Amino acid sequence: MKMNRRSFISTVSLSAAGSFMPWSLGDAETIRIGIIGAENSHTRGFGKLFNIDKAFPGVSVDYVWGETDAFAKDAMEKGQIPNQVRDPEEMLGKIDALIVDHRHGKYHLSAASPFVEAGIPSFIDKPFCYRVSEGKSFLQMAKEKGTPVTSFSSIAHSYDTFDQKKQIDAIENINQVVMYGPCDIFSEYGGIFFYGPHLIEPMIYLFGLDVDRVRVTNNGKNSSAQVIYRNGMLVSLIFTTKNYGWQTYVETDEGIQQIKSRLEKTTPGKNYTDMVTMFTTGVEPRSHESILTGMAILEALEKSVNSHQWEEV
Repeated sequence: MKMNRRSFISTVSLSAAGSFMPWSLGDAETIRIGIIGAENSHTRGFGKLFNIDKAFPGVSVDYVWGETDAFAKDAMEKGQIPNQVRDPEEMLGKIDALIVDHRHGKYHLSAASPFVEAGIPSFIDKPFCYRVSEGKSFLQMAKEKGTPVTSFSSIAHSYDTFDQKKQIDAIENINQVVMYGPCDIFSEYGGIFFYGPHLIEPMIYLFGLDVDRVRVTNNGKNSSAQVIYRNGMLVSLIFTTKNYGWQTYVETDEGIQQIKSRLEKTTPGKNYTDMVTMFTTGVEPRSHESILTGMAILEALEKSVNSHQWEEV
């Protein structure tokens, strides 16, 4: 019997030590997830999380569509996903929630649209889209249909980032910021859109949406970007090529300070918990404005890669 997804109650809490307390679906209901896209490791990871580790009892990945048969079979084997579809729309009427997970964001919204139009809550992996105009139209459609939709970087939407935000809010007179993280501005999967969200979204989670203009600098081997907020704060983004990790430093009147999370690792992460909570309650964990602002910054950065100039957001 098809569930009433808004009738669910979910509870997530953290103890003082930072350990995860069990998430509850409530009653005996289930959520059947379908995934569109299997080219990267994320789909296997979702299968492991829900089907093997059973991190959210009652929630399972039941269907997958892959860009190739080999991608789909690999995800099915490693994530114990029982069913493959040849056409994503075969999942309509069979699933209660959707995850879209292509490597290139230009495929995301067209893949999700039939499901959002049908009222299926949908998580769209980063990047949400490839063009802001397309994203605006899509989110307007989702709003009119009353279908919950969200998208975020797992680096940004984490307990660690939310703890860093608390620290940032307690610091006065931040003059400038330096953030480090991997990014290939010439990636075949959309250039800066591919890994850029893992830097841009933490930035706007920590420092807000009020970005004025951006500029990218590159010498063919290494690259960086400058972001100017309307209050005059400068954020320098260093796109690392030898280090896989993310760091944030701020300059204040007291000197340079690294902002590190003070939390112990928790499982499942906030990204998974908030995604599933949206599936069960219909409450979106992130505003549409935040999603679109992140995409607008990425689009301006892409323009700057080509123009070598400052570009307005």
